[in-house]
Amino acid sequence: MEQTIDIPWQGRAVGLMDLDAFFASVEQLDHPEWRGKPVIVGGSAERRGVVSTASYEARVFGVHSAMPSWQAKRLCPQAIWTHGHYARYRELSDKVMAILHAQTPLVEQVSIDEAFFDVTPGRYNHENPIAICRRIQEEVSELGITCSIGLGTNKTVAKIASERQKPRGLTIVLPGTEASFLAPLPVRAMSGIGSASEKRLSEMGIHTLGQLAERDPEQMRSIFGVSGPRMVARAAGLEQSRVRDAEEPDEVKSVSNERTFAHDLKTREELVAAIGHVSALTGTRLRRKGLTGTQVTLKLKFDIRHTHTAQRQLDEPTDDEHVFGAVAVKLLNSLWREGTGVRLVGVAVSGFDGARPRQLGLFDEDEDTEPQEATPPQRDLRALSIATDNIRARFGNDALSYGRDLRFRHTESDTAPKDKRDF
Repeated sequence: MEQTIDIPWQGRAVGLMDLDAFFASVEQLDHPEWRGKPVIVGGSAERRGVVSTASYEARVFGVHSAMPSWQAKRLCPQAIWTHGHYARYRELSDKVMAILHAQTPLVEQVSIDEAFFDVTPGRYNHENPIAICRRIQEEVSELGITCSIGLGTNKTVAKIASERQKPRGLTIVLPGTEASFLAPLPVRAMSGIGSASEKRLSEMGIHTLGQLAERDPEQMRSIFGVSGPRMVARAAGLEQSRVRDAEEPDEVKSVSNERTFAHDLKTREELVAAIGHVSALTGTRLRRKGLTGTQVTLKLKFDIRHTHTAQRQLDEPTDDEHVFGAVAVKLLNSLWREGTGVRLVGVAVSGFDGARPRQLGLFDEDEDTEPQEATPPQRDLRALSIATDNIRARFGNDALSYGRDLRFRHTESDTAPKDKRDF
């Protein structure tokens, strides 16, 4: 809903900026001959690939992110395919986030192509929030890509509004109109309501956000637990969560990575190597976020319908894949029998409560700790991991590879969808 900047804004002003078909748009920017043509970023149909992003020209044919590549290829056989250039995407994402930070220090990046921002009048400037949103869109366009923005009084409204008009959309929900804007929308439009919750709500006769907003919060608590009352408040447009600035750490519940393989892994040797490979990817993410965890989860997918997980608690929090990866290998026996084909391997670390963020240098020593006989080799391995992180961060992921990585370079499913939250 287009508005003029003459309309005064009273109260909070929260925006959600979403880059339009970001990965595909960057590819079209860098390949002018691809503009106006269907472009798909993702893995090949022959290797269990998945669509990461589809340009709007491809979406006309029904292609969307997370769709199996074979299905996308069938829907749009004339599409141009690319595996993606993720360093380039991060480069442009950083430039976009700098545009937001130039408007307000309250920017909460939630993925490589999305960010909330708080432009409440009087906090850091007195300019109309609508004018600020239009300026953001103009400056993003000067980079050669476009974005859609939703503007409202809270995150829930801003997020839903950002999805109403795409691409290049600016949807504004004025203060006081939140309930009427949300009421006719299906419950699935609100983030946090998945297929299971949607089904349960449908069984209760709740199909729209307006119907959800009218429910008794305590009744919803008895069904959905502590999230029940919050669902009701959000559906009524009454959410009060704030935009966290860049200095505030995200509340992370788990850090994980997984890989789907082009061909099933059937031997223990293959699976142990795969667990080591995926654990290293998870370890890199942990160290990047400065987190150490105490719970390890191994995930194996045998086919599309059958996925099994096993967990084990650690004695001490860690971010070292040599430690939690070894535990993940031990969990293998509880999930897998020799000869059974495995198509996906995942390793997650959680249990961050009480574990302080860790940022050790290459030669740091733990304070007040006497060296033990087994300590140096373990610390040397972690130091090697940190050195690897630094080399790859500076020169790219292909600058340094281990045998476990090279082994799967040509047998992994062509990547995707890339985790957009891991930016």
